[in-house]
Amino acid sequence: MSSRVEIDGVGLHLGRADQTTGEWIGQHEALKQLLACWLVIDEKDMPLTPRLVGTPGIGKTSLAIAGARTREQELYIYQCTADTRPEDLLITPVLAESGKIAYHTSPLVTAMIRGGICVLDEGNRMNEKSWASLAPLLDHRRYVESIVAGLTIPAHPEFRCAVTMNEDESTFEIPDYILSRLQPSISLEHPNREDEKMILKYHLPFANEHMLDLTVDFLQQSHSLKLDFSTRDGINVLRLALKRAVQDKGHPLSKDVLWLEALKSCLGDDALDLESLSEKRTQSLGGNMMPMGLGDFFFSPDSPLHPDRDDDDDVEFDDDDDQESY
Repeated sequence: MSSRVEIDGVGLHLGRADQTTGEWIGQHEALKQLLACWLVIDEKDMPLTPRLVGTPGIGKTSLAIAGARTREQELYIYQCTADTRPEDLLITPVLAESGKIAYHTSPLVTAMIRGGICVLDEGNRMNEKSWASLAPLLDHRRYVESIVAGLTIPAHPEFRCAVTMNEDESTFEIPDYILSRLQPSISLEHPNREDEKMILKYHLPFANEHMLDLTVDFLQQSHSLKLDFSTRDGINVLRLALKRAVQDKGHPLSKDVLWLEALKSCLGDDALDLESLSEKRTQSLGGNMMPMGLGDFFFSPDSPLHPDRDDDDDVEFDDDDDQESY
């Protein structure tokens, strides 16, 4: 496939497709929902651009990759960041060896031209100005306008897109006019025990059964306590433990001790006691505090101006006051 195309007399250098291979394990309904979004059932119909939502490391990008492989289309991934500019998303001018300006397309625009699938990874880390440049692409118009190259680029009929979004606080709030174009929202949950073990085996087929079970037990307990440790964290812990085990086959430490050492190195001391970590998180979120009303933000509880103050609580009776005097 050509790495260079010409649109309205302007030459564009296209990017390369992502060659990542992978298999989607479990949560088949999420994959079916994604593939349904990308269907076109009538000549007047249009594909949807869903947002894949979940905690970091839960498999959002893997789901999009699996969808692209299922449809047998080229895959392009663009990593969104807080400083992504509109020209980064579309076309970037580069000074060539000849001294002339060469225009290089982003993974997104390359997918638009070739009829591939683009994943905007961690889209809610991107600012509104960059999102605004994609507004016409994400509705019925299906094109982008590059000010840098002076081009309007229409999307190929087979072009599809999805946006992954992390559920954490280090993100921008996406404006409503963009969210209305990113529909539907497909939420990913943590896998069950059987699926999680199959995922670990897929990535680390050389892992022994005992260390696999240690890792799965840890992850399942973490999920049950609503902690943030993901399957990706488990893969990293298990990978390090296996490396330490083969580093010195005469190592005096048992597999359990090596696994705990890897857990501490990757995830910190708190990961050694998940229940205590869960209690700390609950307390930091106000789990042991009385609910506060609006007045609590402006007045102390004993202030006479507090709107929820009960004046009857302050009435003190003197023993002699309740006797009638004549």
